[in-house]
Amino acid sequence: MRDLLIIGSGPAGMSAFIYAKRANLDVLVAEKEFLGTGQIAESLQVDNYIGLVGKSGYELGEAFRQDAEKFGAEFYEGKALKITQKNAFWVTEFDNGESVESKAVIYAAGASHKRLHIPGEDKFLGNGVSFCALCDGALYQNKTVAVVGGGDTALDDALYLSDIAAKVYLIHRRTEFRGAQKNILKVKKKTNIETVLAVNVTGINGDSRIEAITLDNGNKITVDGVFIAIGMAPQTDVLGDIVEIDDYGYVIADETGITKAPGLFAAGDVRTKKLRQVITAASDGANAAISAIEYLKSSECI
Repeated sequence: MRDLLIIGSGPAGMSAFIYAKRANLDVLVAEKEFLGTGQIAESLQVDNYIGLVGKSGYELGEAFRQDAEKFGAEFYEGKALKITQKNAFWVTEFDNGESVESKAVIYAAGASHKRLHIPGEDKFLGNGVSFCALCDGALYQNKTVAVVGGGDTALDDALYLSDIAAKVYLIHRRTEFRGAQKNILKVKKKTNIETVLAVNVTGINGDSRIEAITLDNGNKITVDGVFIAIGMAPQTDVLGDIVEIDDYGYVIADETGITKAPGLFAAGDVRTKKLRQVITAASDGANAAISAIEYLKSSECI
């Protein structure tokens, strides 16, 4: 029986581990991929994490993991399939047929970016294809980029990139954007944003770098980078109905990470919040760990 099981080895999970370990808890970190570091590994360069500006996402993720290892982090490789409560304790079942019992759980499995599933997307991921304008936009100073999507995230990304790139193509498969009207009006006022509507991107082309994108109307657009902003898919199916989930699939929890299920806490991109960045994930992990420590003490579990 563990004091605490942390599900997820990204920034939220690693931060939670360090805080929990400093409180002398018996902690196990479960990760679905061996030596996983979370989504941050997809960023070519991180320019907005104070103190570590300029590192690649992979380097930053590795630094987080190495810090956790200094505190004696113990990792368990397996994808969580089901979490249930049993006699005030938690049982987490994994895809390898094994299960882990713990007095508390911090769920920090993150969210995955929705993909276009087109040729070239995987090839250039982290090298021209990005899901984060805030993370990677600075790399495209005075260059040409495409933003794919029609919601507020896509509109915000296009506006943000328009102050960096020379040209921004905003491409949406529908005839109208789904974002807020104020953002649509802002986009229309930007002289270096060109909207391309009622088309789908069918390919991302290039040899060692991105050179162009192909549309389903047969046209090609020359670009240096592609930002995909078609939504996120939080990894919350495993939680079933034991916590409250909003209409978009995120766990309803504030900065404390406390959910409606006593002893189960949410941290990082799985929870409801406005900004999903590596720095907020690390903050979430710290807060969730403190909440878990207080819960275990109040429940006289430790």
